[in-house]
Amino acid sequence: MQVTTTVAGEIATLGLQGRFDFNSHRDFREATESVLANDEIRSLNVDLAQVEYLDSSALGMLLMLRDKTKASNRRVSLVNCRGPVKQVLEIANFAKLFEVS
Repeated sequence: MQVTTTVAGEIATLGLQGRFDFNSHRDFREATESVLANDEIRSLNVDLAQVEYLDSSALGMLLMLRDKTKASNRRVSLVNCRGPVKQVLEIANFAKLFEVS
């Protein structure tokens, strides 16, 4: 998986591309830690438009990110969800935990 980070004011966007699974944990953790180290960031969007697959470990990584952002009074949103990725998020009831679009 590839991760790109863009920052616009107080909003950071992590663009994920490829398979989001256990093998992605290091790249995802490094990207999120970098964003969360910036005190000016108040909101984080995880852009899933280019994700072709995600598994339960990816769901776990998103939940840990949610906990970290909540602890630092920030918010996280899952954006551009579609296809199989959107179905997995719906089955896991992530819309109750995240803003999903």
